[in-house]
Amino acid sequence: MTADRPPFRDAQLPLDKRVDDLLGRLTLDERIAMLHQFGPPVERLGIAAFRTGQEALHGVAWMGPATVFPQAVGLGATWNDDLVRRVGEAVGTEARAMRARDDRVGLNVWAPTVNLLRNPLWGRGEEGYSEDPALTSAIAVAYTRGLRGDHPHYWRTAPVLKHWLAHNNETDRDTASSSVRPRVLHEYDLRAFRGAVTAGGVAGVMPAYNLVNGRPNHLSPHLRDHLRTWTDQELLVCSDAGAPSNLVDSEHYFDTHEEATAAALRAGVDSFTDHGTDSSLTTARVRGALERGLIDAGDIDTAVRRQLHVRFRLGEFDPELDPYATVSAFDTDEHRALAQEAAEQAVVLLTNDGILPLDPAARPRLAVVGLLADECKLDWYSGTLIRRSSPLDGLRERFGAENVTHAEGADLVRLRSAAGALRVPEADAAATEVRGAEGALDPALLAGRTDLPPLTADPDGDGTTLALIDWGGGVLTLRAPDGRYLSVADDGRVRASADQPGGWVVQETFRLEPHGDGHLLKHIGTGGYVCVAADGAKVAALAEEGDVFTLETVEHGTHAVARAAATADVVIVVAGNDPHINGRETEDRATLALPEQQDRLWRAARAANPRTVLVLASSYPYAVGDAAGELPALLWTAHGGQAAGTALARVLAGDVSPAGRLPQTWYACDDDLPDLLDYDIIGSRQTYLYFDGAPLFPFGHGLSYTTFAYSDLSAELRGDLVRVAFTVTNTGPAAADEVAQLYARAVAPSVPRPLRELAGHRRVTLAPGAGRRLEFEVPVAALGFWDVAHGRWTVEPGTYEILAGSSSADIRLTATVEHTGQARAPRPVLQRPVVAADYDEQRGTVLADRTKVRGDCVTPAAAEAPGELLFRDCDFGAGTAAAALEVSGTGTVTLALGDGTVLAAVDVAAGGGPYAYTTLQTPFAVSGVQDVRVGLTGSVRLASLGFTPAT
Repeated sequence: MTADRPPFRDAQLPLDKRVDDLLGRLTLDERIAMLHQFGPPVERLGIAAFRTGQEALHGVAWMGPATVFPQAVGLGATWNDDLVRRVGEAVGTEARAMRARDDRVGLNVWAPTVNLLRNPLWGRGEEGYSEDPALTSAIAVAYTRGLRGDHPHYWRTAPVLKHWLAHNNETDRDTASSSVRPRVLHEYDLRAFRGAVTAGGVAGVMPAYNLVNGRPNHLSPHLRDHLRTWTDQELLVCSDAGAPSNLVDSEHYFDTHEEATAAALRAGVDSFTDHGTDSSLTTARVRGALERGLIDAGDIDTAVRRQLHVRFRLGEFDPELDPYATVSAFDTDEHRALAQEAAEQAVVLLTNDGILPLDPAARPRLAVVGLLADECKLDWYSGTLIRRSSPLDGLRERFGAENVTHAEGADLVRLRSAAGALRVPEADAAATEVRGAEGALDPALLAGRTDLPPLTADPDGDGTTLALIDWGGGVLTLRAPDGRYLSVADDGRVRASADQPGGWVVQETFRLEPHGDGHLLKHIGTGGYVCVAADGAKVAALAEEGDVFTLETVEHGTHAVARAAATADVVIVVAGNDPHINGRETEDRATLALPEQQDRLWRAARAANPRTVLVLASSYPYAVGDAAGELPALLWTAHGGQAAGTALARVLAGDVSPAGRLPQTWYACDDDLPDLLDYDIIGSRQTYLYFDGAPLFPFGHGLSYTTFAYSDLSAELRGDLVRVAFTVTNTGPAAADEVAQLYARAVAPSVPRPLRELAGHRRVTLAPGAGRRLEFEVPVAALGFWDVAHGRWTVEPGTYEILAGSSSADIRLTATVEHTGQARAPRPVLQRPVVAADYDEQRGTVLADRTKVRGDCVTPAAAEAPGELLFRDCDFGAGTAAAALEVSGTGTVTLALGDGTVLAAVDVAAGGGPYAYTTLQTPFAVSGVQDVRVGLTGSVRLASLGFTPAT
């Protein structure tokens, strides 16, 4: 190559040679600078700045107007891999088009989220696809393929999967540890990530904030031991925002940031997202770690090399060859149609006694009521709407505006203090309308404004009537008659200035706290209390400084809803959540219950008109047993993006037969749920895989406007595959989609196995009377489990049922296959030490970090309560003489047989901290195959047990 065109710019050279050439030209300081999220340009080499991270969960987010598709959980509800791939293509295309006009838009997209929806109280459930690893993996493969593109060398965008690993709680999310036993790790959490990585459409992963087994995810040994073994491709690991600092500041896992940075880099973190755009702290920490000998230049080179691989794949150095470099498709007719199609396919019909579909030709009078009837809600990871369709908009368009009446159902109230009634000053249209690019209303530009007058007190009048919505748990929003929400800006003033609640810290939520004969009005975002001074309403820091308000109800929302319902032929109640309130990033839900105000609204509508249909537009499931039992129809849809209302109206009108299916179990009540921090889905019987109670609606559930018959199931084991086929026929009057679901289960397993487990799915469109033969190839390995006794994946010999049906609980056909092979041997405890984490069952224990680098140990969950481990079928052969316990901490370890007979008790008083292990010997005489119980008390940490054969 010539001097002015170095080898790294030669597209004919192998990628590795190009990367090595560029890496070799970078100085150490230039390489260190690239470790931060915002890597600076290298002007002497003609290299531009590079930013890791562009949110693209269901559209390009945070960068202004873009096509907004349904929430991720809604895409999961479509059960349609092809559709989701097309959505990924559209999102990736718009990212390219937006970058062409704004270089702040990144092509290293942080999407999708593949964390499993294990617990429906998780605040970020809207971001995931399903509680099932197979469905999650299939949808993630589809989305990443769309984002990546199909060119053999160049990528449309470079997707990063979130969040590695076992992350399902916002409560104490940066300090809580998920206790994940090996079976759950291999059978559940890893599976959600593996499929997309092995499919080749993933550029990397982002570790989660939480710890797993006592070790922060940003130090996860599984990045090396598992993730990087799944592909020959270099993978980029991007830290979550602020997480590198958390290793010291909140988790206290290291004493210095230099130690933490070095440990994260060695564990495999390649890009540090910390302190926003200021890279100085990160680069100083890297240099400090280098000077202390905690890392060497090779560790830095490894991380930079992975970043460069991504940049080359994105065509940065070959703009003339990059097929995506000139992409300009943005907000096209095709993208708009796709957004509508996705929203239609995401609608799930939960119950229906025949009231649906409605007949537009009959011109029914509809009352469209409820707090979300005229809303098109966005979430934290949405783009800005270019166009908007609420349920009210869609129904007016489809059924005729003259046939549709509306009542929101918010309570209309006045708030009065000693200074007078709260009054919202008038604002002219120019002051309240702030528009961004493409003329779209930008809510982010409205909230936090300080150019509008604050609220005042009206001492002689009634003030302003406000719409009060209680989103549950007493969390309120208050809205002025012109649609502006009360909000608090940085100056502490209370203004009607927000188009919608939103922001990282929501400034539009309040709480009425009883105080004397009235209430204090607490602003939740700041924790302060509203008072009205001469210069307007503001937030005071202390409760004593807040005004006492009386709440005057002008009209109850239930009365308005009942009036509208009484004159209608059919009532459509639209209820649900605001994705920025009571369940979102940083905040888990407290209950499955529908907020009381919304519960009252559907009951008021039904009392006035029994022909009431409830539509739940929400990011997560609700326990709505009464509604399911009393109302003639119930539907659910995730927030459906820009076409949500049009899609819902078309489903209600029968233009589209609903075929969405639940991607997670809907439980009947809070009592059905385990503790939010209990990650042992096997031991605590979580998700449809193990839950043996009666759910409100099962995984995979969804009804149609037609009927389907299943027939002619065949299942045959051939080599490494189970070949399955069956026929689905539309036996009803309407063309419709059916989601055929294939499950498998072990009939007589030796260990607890799923009650049924998704093995395949297919969404098919069938005309009335039409049938289709569906064929599936299920790897035999999919019938297996992680054998903790031998540390490997195992498919036991025996009978396996193959189940075909319309949901996990609606099985229409069953066949069996016989798998032959060698039966599991007992646990070979004399051949190698037993890792304590490889237990079969446990009670009262948690897994912890064996060392700060790798390995697990077991310790009591509470120092004041004993814990117990059970190891089944331990083969002691002709007999043992002693047991060796690798332990740290303080407490007692007891060894007993399965029947409870105690054979040894060892007191542990190891000094030197939790990682200072010692090996203690104790006599232990036992022979044959036995179950062993190990009791733990105090702060003892058990890493392993070894057994000495008798001589």
